Amino acid sequence: MSHDEEDTRVPPVSLRRQRGAGGAKALLLTVFGEFVLPHSAPVWTSTLLHVLAGLDVEEKSARQALTRLAADRWIVSERVGRRVRWALTDHGRALLTEGAERIYSFGRDRESWDGRWLVLLASVPETKRDLRHRLRNGLTWAGMGSPAPGVWISPHVSREPEAKQVVESLGLDAEVLSFCGPFGGIGSESEMVEQAWHLGELAASYEDFVREFAGMRPAPGDEVLLDQTRLVHAWRRFPRLDPQLPLDLLPPHWIGVRAANVFKDLHRQWHDSAQARWAELAANG
Repeated sequence: MSHDEEDTRVPPVSLRRQRGAGGAKALLLTVFGEFVLPHSAPVWTSTLLHVLAGLDVEEKSARQALTRLAADRWIVSERVGRRVRWALTDHGRALLTEGAERIYSFGRDRESWDGRWLVLLASVPETKRDLRHRLRNGLTWAGMGSPAPGVWISPHVSREPEAKQVVESLGLDAEVLSFCGPFGGIGSESEMVEQAWHLGELAASYEDFVREFAGMRPAPGDEVLLDQTRLVHAWRRFPRLDPQLPLDLLPPHWIGVRAANVFKDLHRQWHDSAQARWAELAANG
């Protein structure tokens, strides 16, 4: 999913009370990514309204969300008689494909760490709030954290090109400095990690995810399709919230590892049944 659509705050996991056009738009993106992206066929408005209704989204909000996605060039409409169906644009397909790759692979493997840090000095004046917000969004999506104002860090030095792309896209390449190297002898590395990523809040969010989904056993039909949508929608936020720190920097028995296994196992278990129900709904319109 596009990182422009996300919020950096750790959210409550439950989606059973999703309300409003903003929430509907995010859910609709999840539906398109999970069920429309793998196929080339457009989808009827009635099918999308049926699924969103099952996710407690009112029809008015659902229709507003469709309009907003079309305005943002994610989807395009086609009228067939008195009915309307929707297809992903090339732009929407590219962004959802990128997001899907990150979402479905997230949390499975941890790279070994050589102890080096990537450090960016990137200070933007308070008067340029929009620029500060866009920089924060971009660097956060790249997995970087900020332990102090104007300082961004990541234990993944291989992400420097991604960070550079963010900086250059905002015209800040002449004002930002980068360094790579090990932590020095002053201060606490673990305290720096906590200040940058607030691991306690992240762990609580993972615990909420596991608590909500680990025991689910949905029945075939709408139930498994809706629970699959909720599962993916809840999980899609973690690639933004979790920088995938090396195990050396995480507390023992890190809950994120268990949460990733829960997502992977449930998504695999529910996949065929959920896709079959989607195909049935899409065919019947």
